[in-house]
Amino acid sequence: MTELLTIILAAGEGTRMKSAMPKVLHPVGGMPIIGHVARAAREAGSGAIALVTGPRHAAIRETVTAIDADVVHFEQTVAKGTAHAASMARALFEKATGYVAVVYGDHPLLRGTNFRAVLDRLDAGLDVAILGFEPRDPTGYGRFITDGDTLLAIREHKDANEDERRIRLCNACILAFRAEVFRDLIDKVETNNAQSEYYLTDLVGLANSAGKRVGYGLAPENDVMGVNDRSQLARAEGLFQDVRRDDFMKAGVTLKDPASVWFSYDTEIGKDVTIFPHVVFGPGVSIADNVEIRPFCDIEEAVIGEGATIGPFARIRGGAELGPDVHLGNFVEVKKSRIGAGTKAGHLSYLGDAEIGTKTNIGAGTITCNYDGVNKDKTVIGDNVFIGSNASLVAPVTIGDGAYTGSGSVITKDVPADALAVGRARQENKVGYAPRLKERALAKKAAKGK
Repeated sequence: MTELLTIILAAGEGTRMKSAMPKVLHPVGGMPIIGHVARAAREAGSGAIALVTGPRHAAIRETVTAIDADVVHFEQTVAKGTAHAASMARALFEKATGYVAVVYGDHPLLRGTNFRAVLDRLDAGLDVAILGFEPRDPTGYGRFITDGDTLLAIREHKDANEDERRIRLCNACILAFRAEVFRDLIDKVETNNAQSEYYLTDLVGLANSAGKRVGYGLAPENDVMGVNDRSQLARAEGLFQDVRRDDFMKAGVTLKDPASVWFSYDTEIGKDVTIFPHVVFGPGVSIADNVEIRPFCDIEEAVIGEGATIGPFARIRGGAELGPDVHLGNFVEVKKSRIGAGTKAGHLSYLGDAEIGTKTNIGAGTITCNYDGVNKDKTVIGDNVFIGSNASLVAPVTIGDGAYTGSGSVITKDVPADALAVGRARQENKVGYAPRLKERALAKKAAKGK
């Protein structure tokens, strides 16, 4: 495969988002928009990626580095247009030997195939290939001026005449060049346009004037959707989710109500998994085969073993690892805990910072008290343990294999294997005392009413 350098442009302020957060950091499918663009470039075979940002965009640089540490950063200190922004990556494109692709950083639905639509045209002999599409409404997009398969120019909407604005074929978001052609032309762009900026799209006309072979590839409209405001962000999220739902159903996952299930960019699900309505998957979820996720569950950063049953109304998060055939019922929350095969927690429990063995039963209302206000400590529960309902397990504490804890107990000390632990006050019945308590309560209420 020919060497590919991709330059991602993300120096704009994105003011229409009305947000303190840079536009390209808003997430789609659990990943910042700019992350989707970088992933698509890598998928297309990009060995080097340059990211051009503005002077107030440290957060973008930090976020992208966390996603792809090999991205090289450049700064456009003064906004002078897209060609000027691309020229900031000179340190990389000056020594590039294959292709240079330039892409706008606000297109979260891009895929590697969209890059290939133009890179394949370069493979076929073109010097320049631009990605185009046919939108339902072309207003605002640059128009392709063509002669057959040759792309003569791209006319920005503000500079186009009425006839040119009737053209349906529009500029998308990827411009690809042979590296030597890009180097030769990038500094020849001028500012003779309505915005007095250096347009990247002017490279098309310059290439034609230099006798280069210029053409275009095509992409579906949804793939090249850009995000400029909150409405477009919501639409992009919806389109992303539609694709993920369809992909999972084709792969053998049953979605009882597809429209109400939300996935992340990295969700992994095995075969014969059934997902009921209103389930949300955040980043970092891996689900094995034959799992059932019942309604209204919120799951992130979790591994769920084969045959497990989760929910309804369960929250699984923060490094949870659930073994095969685990059952977690309604209103159970698990955080940073490993739960062994066949263990059950059916109702109203919080299991945090815990190591729980196999075939253990966690009674309703159980809490691992893992936080003392400063530190978090671990609870260890062995195999075949029975934790009675409404138990508070105060970490750090270990409960041995086969042990029992009495309902309503507060367990503060380690419990040996096969022992019964009861940590509650002895019950005392005061015969005839209840009416006196009621009289006191009524008197207090009456006093408040005066």
